[in-house]
Amino acid sequence: MVQCGTDVGTTDAQVEHWTKNTMVARHDYTDTLPDSLIQQSPTGFATYALNDLNPPGKSGGLSNQVKVSLAPTLPAPAGVQAKVVAEGVQLAWTAPESVPRNAALSYLYRIFRQTEGEKKPEVIVGEVNISEPQPTFLDRNIEWEKTYNYRLSPITRVEQTKGEPIEVEGEDSPSVIVEAHDVFPPATPTGLQAVFSGVGQKPFIDLTWAPNLETDLAGYNVYRHGPGTMSEKINTDLVKTPSFRDGSVNPGTEYFYTVTAVDSRGNESDKSEEAHEAVPQ
Repeated sequence: MVQCGTDVGTTDAQVEHWTKNTMVARHDYTDTLPDSLIQQSPTGFATYALNDLNPPGKSGGLSNQVKVSLAPTLPAPAGVQAKVVAEGVQLAWTAPESVPRNAALSYLYRIFRQTEGEKKPEVIVGEVNISEPQPTFLDRNIEWEKTYNYRLSPITRVEQTKGEPIEVEGEDSPSVIVEAHDVFPPATPTGLQAVFSGVGQKPFIDLTWAPNLETDLAGYNVYRHGPGTMSEKINTDLVKTPSFRDGSVNPGTEYFYTVTAVDSRGNESDKSEEAHEAVPQ
């Protein structure tokens, strides 16, 4: 359309409500643009205005003009899947087979998240460039034992010679729902060492190991066995620091130790490598 000089359609007003003797009406109209127009001017604009006609057909003049970007949008992301992993929620989807090429255009997927059962608005949790051959996104900023609803929106970004880029949003993907249930144990502790002490006093063996760095770590369990015996947990409560003193040792006996890490939901890691120490006679 050139300076809003071409009629593209008509629509009837639908009365919404009255305000102080003034009718508030709603108009809806969809203008389907030919593909050739978008291909010829992907960084251009279509300009629209309304011409309000009364029943006799007389015009009240053109309204203000609005510009709509002609930038092409990508189809809704297909095959969106969400799964829970130890680091958070992993999203994956199918990349488009082809993307319209233009130096002034770039494309990305914007990821939205809504927490089920909460009245908080949905939030943008990330963006992924469309050029990724196997697009994925890891949402690390979650809370365990909550249910999340995700959707992806394709965005076309149009660079401008002046000012900020214009963004045109395409059709959203279907929503996917995932329950962030934590079944993932902490990392297995490392660096376990056992050292005997007790000359001139009651004998004991001190254990130390490298601390785990998980934010939801609740503590550690300590396991012990002797030659040819089964390993048993020897702490009553979770050990809060990466050290433990075993005072229930007997002279002339060798002891073998392992430790595990436990998170706040009771998930327990594999046992560490063994450390051993002998109590002299």
